[in-house]
Amino acid sequence: MAEEELSSSLEFTPTWVVAGVCFVIVLLSLFAERGLHKLGKYLLHEKQDALYEALQKLKEELMLLGFISLLLTVTQRSISRICIPAHVATHMLPCKRETAEHKTPAHYFLNHSTNNGRRLLSAETTSDHCQLKGKVPLLSLEGLHHLHIFIFVLAVVHVIFCVSTMVLGGARVRQWKRWEESIQKDRRSGKSTAQVGHHHRAFLKERADGYWRRAAIIGWMIAFFKQFYGSITKSDYIALRQGFIKEHCPGNPDFDFHKYMMRTLEVDFRKIVGISWYLWLFVVLFLLLNVDGWNTYFWLAFLPLILLLLVGAKLENIISRLAQDVEQTGVRANEGATRVRPSDEHFWFNKPRIVLNLIHFILFQNSFEIAFFFWIWSTYGIHSCIMEKLGYIIARLIMGVIVQVLCSYSTLPLYVIVTQMGSKFKEGMFDETVHGAIGIWAEGAMSKSDDSKRSSSHGIHKMINNEASTTVDVAEQEMVVMERTINVLPCQVQPPSSS
Repeated sequence: MAEEELSSSLEFTPTWVVAGVCFVIVLLSLFAERGLHKLGKYLLHEKQDALYEALQKLKEELMLLGFISLLLTVTQRSISRICIPAHVATHMLPCKRETAEHKTPAHYFLNHSTNNGRRLLSAETTSDHCQLKGKVPLLSLEGLHHLHIFIFVLAVVHVIFCVSTMVLGGARVRQWKRWEESIQKDRRSGKSTAQVGHHHRAFLKERADGYWRRAAIIGWMIAFFKQFYGSITKSDYIALRQGFIKEHCPGNPDFDFHKYMMRTLEVDFRKIVGISWYLWLFVVLFLLLNVDGWNTYFWLAFLPLILLLLVGAKLENIISRLAQDVEQTGVRANEGATRVRPSDEHFWFNKPRIVLNLIHFILFQNSFEIAFFFWIWSTYGIHSCIMEKLGYIIARLIMGVIVQVLCSYSTLPLYVIVTQMGSKFKEGMFDETVHGAIGIWAEGAMSKSDDSKRSSSHGIHKMINNEASTTVDVAEQEMVVMERTINVLPCQVQPPSSS
């Protein structure tokens, strides 16, 4: 064994092998780096700043993965040489041992009969080190290697799932563009008022007709099934659009609501493409509870589906409640007097952002399920004890596909339009040019205010103090004007059309 280990070290490896492997690794890394760089330049050229920031977030996640990989590689020998009593290593196992003899230095993370037989260098040496003490390794080199691969697969699958969901969901939202165009066309031809009034009445009839709809149980049942078919109709879109414009942009009835929604979708994408600390904590918790006989892997598969159905039903219920609020005015024919009134009160804890956090968790949990499945399959085989029964495997895969499709074509589009019904407009209200100009303006006004206050604090002469005080007042007035402009600007200036 010592001779085999010695012959496989770099000291006795042909130089052409070492150079060839290094060349391939460096070449692939350069291709990946230049590809991401070119993609970033393309997004900037197309003025897709939100997607560019999402790409930067993706690079941050890759850098974090690289650091985790480096940390595992550097510390793997030290970790594997930590020894623990053999009886401690027999508790909370993901798979049962074939033998009851706990003194053997067998691999205890998974049974040897289920892995693919791959052995890392120095594995026997590490086991011998602990065996001499009558103990077993805390985690073998092979186990560390497999854990390393799992973390990488999880991050890659999560990014792929987020991108696919946003692409498919964005395609569904883009289908509403024809509704926006028809509204603009009717407005130019003078038919806008009649058409909007017609769709407004249809919206109320579909969403608020019948006193029985006000019952909480019935309302939630209707909302639950509504998310599966016709979750958003043209009447819904027009009514919600009118409510948003009347609330936030009363001076600009031609405001492009669809373009605004697409910008907010891009802003939200850069937030969910990352893996937050609480998601990594969830991974650690699952690995802790993945004990043989608990069927944690199977029951966990229901969590994203249940949460997704709950979020979809909640979003549909919010639309119905907005319609019922209009119904309570008692004047259904006059669209202008009974418009939809956006409010945070309809969202959980009066915070629309909670919906985005739940969708983020759902996408991560679903990608975790799929990544864990393929990792176990490729590492230990389809018959691994962690895979459990074949029926469980099929059920988990089916639920994963359902979650991905439903989130892409129903829940995400619902989120995009319903969360605009909050008390405040979202970050995507401004295009990047206006957003940058306002940021520079705000920094200039704040800097002028701070400089003036410092001048007044060190003032010696009364005239200097008066002048500084006057400048502070002017700066504060500029800030007030800026805040008003933030609320009014998007309603007075139509965002430029993208080429």
